[in-house]
Amino acid sequence: MKKERPNAVEGRTYQMRTGCGSIYVTVNTVEERPFEVFLNMGKAGGCAFAQSESIGRLISYSLRIGGDIREIVKELRGIRCHQTADDCVSCADAVAKVFESISSAHAKTTETKKEPLPAYMP
Repeated sequence: MKKERPNAVEGRTYQMRTGCGSIYVTVNTVEERPFEVFLNMGKAGGCAFAQSESIGRLISYSLRIGGDIREIVKELRGIRCHQTADDCVSCADAVAKVFESISSAHAKTTETKKEPLPAYMP
């Protein structure tokens, strides 16, 4: 069952450079767990904007029903675009890298470093 969104959440926005320009990845958390994602790229009404919004909605839905962040990363990592930049080969790859960095940071702050960062589950 999909978890309801609280009235207030905390989040961080990451700017990632891709071959098509910058993508802004906002990850909101509940109880220090990723709960929803907003992706912003391009201008409203454009293809890049629509594609990034749809990816964000699908990731958010997955997180709200208990999806595993490792699986999200596994599905998005390495998807290639015709234009690449730095170490990001697509917008989807950039999103995967944000989640990898969040998981890595979480692992460094926990004692059990083996436990991956799960989705929010009350």
